[in-house]
Amino acid sequence: MRDLLLIFAIALGAALGIGLAGAVLLRALRRRSITVHLNVLLTTTVGAVAVGVMAVAEAMFLSPHDLEVVLITVAAAAVVSLAVGGHVGRRLARAAVWRDQARERERQLEKGRRDLVAWVSHDLRTPLAGLRAMAEALEDRVVRDPDTVDDYHRRIRLETDRMTRLVDDLFELSRINAGALRLSLTAVPLGEVVSDALATTFPLADARRIKLVASESGWPTVAASEPELARVVANLLLNAVRYTPEDGTVRIEAGREEDHAWLSVADTCGGIPPADLPRVFDIAFRGEPARTPGPGDGGASGGLGLAIVHGLVEAHGGRVEVRNTSDGCQFMVRLATA
Repeated sequence: MRDLLLIFAIALGAALGIGLAGAVLLRALRRRSITVHLNVLLTTTVGAVAVGVMAVAEAMFLSPHDLEVVLITVAAAAVVSLAVGGHVGRRLARAAVWRDQARERERQLEKGRRDLVAWVSHDLRTPLAGLRAMAEALEDRVVRDPDTVDDYHRRIRLETDRMTRLVDDLFELSRINAGALRLSLTAVPLGEVVSDALATTFPLADARRIKLVASESGWPTVAASEPELARVVANLLLNAVRYTPEDGTVRIEAGREEDHAWLSVADTCGGIPPADLPRVFDIAFRGEPARTPGPGDGGASGGLGLAIVHGLVEAHGGRVEVRNTSDGCQFMVRLATA
C-alpha cells in the first residue's frame, strides 16, 4: 500500500508541474485564438500523462530495456493523442468561430430589418400625409384656383410615383433575400443597357446641370439577365446623380479583363467618409447628411438602391465594390463575359 501511495505521489507531482506550466502558458496566451488555447490544453494534458509515467518508471528502477519499452509506448500514445486531439480541436475551433460569425450575422440582419421598417415607415408616412392633405383640400374645394389645382394634381402624381418606386424596390429586395430571384442569362450588350439608363437619367442630371460622360466604344457583352442588369446600371447612375453637387460630372466606363467584364460609375460627390464605406451596400443606409437625398432628387429610394445593386450583382455571380477617388467615389461592377 505504501508503494502505491508513493507511485501516486510521484505521478501527481510530475503532472502538477506540467499542469502549472500549462496554466501559466494559457494565461500568457489569453488574447490568442481558440485554436491556440485548445492546442496548449491538449499538449498540457498529454504531457502531464507522459511525464507522470516516465517519472514513475524512473522511480521503479526498471532495467534499461524495460524503461526503453515504456518510453516508446508513451511516446507513441502521445503522438497519436496529439494528432487526433489537434484535428478535433481545429474542427471545434472552426465550429465555434462559425457559430459566433453566424450569430453576429444574424444580429446584423435583424438590425437591418428593424432599420428597414423604420426607414420605410418614415418614407411612406410623409408622402401619405401630404397626399391626404391635398386630397381633402380638393374634395372640400378649399383650393379652387385652376393653377393651384393643377399643381396639386401634379404633386399627387409625383408622390404616387415615388411610393410606387419604393414598393417596387421592397419587392425586388424581398425576392433577393428570399432566394426567389431566378435569372435567365443571355448575351447582353452592355453598351445598349448603359445607353437606355443614360436616357432615363438625363432629365434629372440636366435639371441639376450634371454632365453625364460615357465612353463611345469598348463596351463588352456580358452574360446577364437584361432586366436585372438594367436595374443595376440605372440604380448606380441615379445614385451618382443624386449625390453629386450641381455642375458636377458622372462618368461611366466599361472594359474587359481576361474572363470578366467591368463597369465603372464615378462621380464628383466629394467622397464617402471612410467609416461609411463598408456600410454603403447595407439596407436602408443613406450615409451622412451631405449624401442624404433632398428635394428634386428624382425620388429617394429609401436607402434600398445600392442594396439591390449588391444583391443583383451577386445573383449574377459577380461582385461590386466602392472606393473613394480624388474628387468623389467610384463604383466598380465585375461580371462574367458572354
